[in-house]
Amino acid sequence: MTGTNELKELMFQYTEYLIRLAYYYVKDLQAAEDIVQEVFIKFYDSQSNYEERGEVKAFLTKMTANKSKDYLKSWSYRKVKLQNKLFQTEPVIKSDELVRKDEETIIGEAILQLPLKQREVLIYFYFHEMTIVAIASLLTIPENTVKTRLRRGRELLRNQLIGIEWEVLLNG
Repeated sequence: MTGTNELKELMFQYTEYLIRLAYYYVKDLQAAEDIVQEVFIKFYDSQSNYEERGEVKAFLTKMTANKSKDYLKSWSYRKVKLQNKLFQTEPVIKSDELVRKDEETIIGEAILQLPLKQREVLIYFYFHEMTIVAIASLLTIPENTVKTRLRRGRELLRNQLIGIEWEVLLNG
């Protein structure tokens, strides 16, 4: 794979998926878009390092997850987070806006509030429908650790979503 046409094809095929994945990590759409752009640039520049042993999607997913984690460790992210904390204004939320929010939006927001370790396994498991084995392989952690993080993530969500019926949490 060396041509720009193949890269355009990959970008067309995986950009939305990778932006969503990066957003689940960084909680900022602009940063997520930048991360995905950097992933594609890095992939294009270092194609010689890519060995076609597995699926390109898995390789790009791993690159996006790593870039997202690097961003969360970066000084610029910490600086922005500190500025937002210092200069935070109270958001004005109209009651009719809250009524219009559906359960999926509320659950999505609750997931974004979880710690990264629980958030990432829940996203891979429920939103990307990955198996526990696949998640363990992607994150390079033992399967039992994935199971524990899933369990703790569900417990944290259950506590955040008291009063909301979510079949997966109630039967999980």
